[in-house]
Amino acid sequence: MIRSRCQILIDLDEAHDKVLTHEQCVRVNGVCMATVANTVTKYINGGISSVLQYRRSVNSDQARRKLDGRAEACIIELACGPAPQGHSCWTIRLLAEQSRVVLETPVSREAIRRALKK
Repeated sequence: MIRSRCQILIDLDEAHDKVLTHEQCVRVNGVCMATVANTVTKYINGGISSVLQYRRSVNSDQARRKLDGRAEACIIELACGPAPQGHSCWTIRLLAEQSRVVLETPVSREAIRRALKK
C-alpha cells in the first residue's frame, strides 16, 4: 500500500525523466484512479508524511476479532485432547459448548472454525 503510493508520486514527479499521466500511472501501478487522485491530494495538503501514514480501519477483521491468541490456544488444546465421553471425535459444536465453560466470553462456531483453520 505505502509502496504503491510512493511509486505513484515518483511516476507523477516532474523532476524525473519519465513523467506519466494519471491514466498511465493507473495502468503501470495496477491501482484505481481514486488511489492516484487521493494520493496526490494527500501529498498536496499534507506533504509526504500524510501519504506515508497508514490508518487501519476500525471495521477491519483485527478490530472485530473475538478470539485472541490465548483463547485460540485454549481451543486448539481442547481440539487436540481426547473427545468427551460418548463421542469419537470433537466437532465444532462440541468445541463451542466446551469453550463456553473454559473461556470467559462465549465464542461462535464460526470463530472456532476460523481459529482451527488457521
